[in-house]
Amino acid sequence: MTFADLGLSDELLRSVNDSGYTEPTPIQAAAIPSVLMMRDLVAIAQTGTGKTASFVLPMIDILAQGRSRARMPRSLILEPTRELAAQVAENFEKYGANHKLSMALLIGGVSMGDQLAALEKGVDVLIATPGRLMDLFTRGKILLTGCSMLVIDEADRMLDMGFIPDIEEICTKLPKQRQTLLFSATMPPPIKKLADKFLDNPKTIEVSRPASTNLNIAQHVVPVSAAKKRDVLRQLLATEEVRNAIIFCNRKTTVRELNKSLQRARFRSAEIHGDMDQSARIAELERFKSGDVSILVASDVAARGLDVKGVSHVFNFDAPWHPDDYVHRIGRTGRGGATGIAYTLVTPDDAENIANIEKLTGQKIPVLDLGGAPVEDIAEPEAAPVEEAPRRGRRRPAAAAVVEAEAQPTRAPRPERDERPAPATREERPTTREERRPRREREERSDDRYDQRRDERPARYVQQDAVEDGAWNGPFPAFLNVRIPG
Repeated sequence: MTFADLGLSDELLRSVNDSGYTEPTPIQAAAIPSVLMMRDLVAIAQTGTGKTASFVLPMIDILAQGRSRARMPRSLILEPTRELAAQVAENFEKYGANHKLSMALLIGGVSMGDQLAALEKGVDVLIATPGRLMDLFTRGKILLTGCSMLVIDEADRMLDMGFIPDIEEICTKLPKQRQTLLFSATMPPPIKKLADKFLDNPKTIEVSRPASTNLNIAQHVVPVSAAKKRDVLRQLLATEEVRNAIIFCNRKTTVRELNKSLQRARFRSAEIHGDMDQSARIAELERFKSGDVSILVASDVAARGLDVKGVSHVFNFDAPWHPDDYVHRIGRTGRGGATGIAYTLVTPDDAENIANIEKLTGQKIPVLDLGGAPVEDIAEPEAAPVEEAPRRGRRRPAAAAVVEAEAQPTRAPRPERDERPAPATREERPTTREERRPRREREERSDDRYDQRRDERPARYVQQDAVEDGAWNGPFPAFLNVRIPG
């Protein structure tokens, strides 16, 4: 089957051919004819299958007839993140080269003035994140009554970020007579409920069973101790044929520190996470796409929808907390029919997370045999053994304790419990184990607990924090570490 068999216009076929594509992917072959027939659609497809083009291509042909009006977009595409929205805009520019369609990108982190100016002229296609769209709508800067086509992309990611209430409200502002397309990699119950409520007799397309992983990706778990993860990662990067790779971490602080560690080891790496402003994130992505750097260390802000051609490897430095995130992370490789490799570094504490991933995907992830060498031989040697120090002393290496004991006279027997001195005062007590930790580590542990508490809050508040994923969410400042004298 070719794109010409799908009913696309000659102008659009030229643009597709100029982009280097000759045959549609399964999701494109199944979705494009239905969209051209103006049917509502629910499409379930794993990442990297070309689902963006499956709605961009028919939308261009549908919108070729008609004209736009000021502040009234003719179609609306909702994306969960700025990066995804920007990538969809790039697809419209590429495939719409032979059409005279206008487009506006409505995302946070960029000048609102330019966006408002484009809306005032009238646009055929509006690509937006829910937060910025609701902001402008409440200000009366945009009208949705002329929108005849709605695309909800990455619906399961919208659910994770708490955008479902906003999407429901946006749907009520749109005309009831419209075409609605919903795309998702998984179909949890809230997304099915959303589809049942706002889609009219949709056609359901499923090119792979829900939550399945790409069969073109070779997956491995690598058992490792928490203290030696960086050493094992560096060994894999050095021994594997890594053209370019994305390394995912669960925390922003881990992203920053791991990137610095890789740069010190002379790897060409960059980082991207939610604490960076939009311009910095775009700049780092461009460096990775252009080959200026070959390794991108990322938080889950980049896990969904990041489309970079030719990514050979994905490394999960941290096993993802949510099994759905695993599917989306490793989907950054093996895209467009290519093959890829995904490694997940697993500590004993990650056993439950891996079990949940295997339960979701329905497949056992093989354990990597590192050439017969135990994991302990890969990393730096362990510290010297320690023995329990006296009650008021400090822990010290065992060898030093033996030397000191030989130099000291024999101690008198310890007194009975009734004869022991009173407990030491607060000033004399040794510091706690937590207080002996380096300050940066204590702050990161505090940040982790804060992130976990954020995930347990009502979805409405999680959504407010994640609207544009640009708010500061780093460790607590030092001046907040106030201790009450006791």
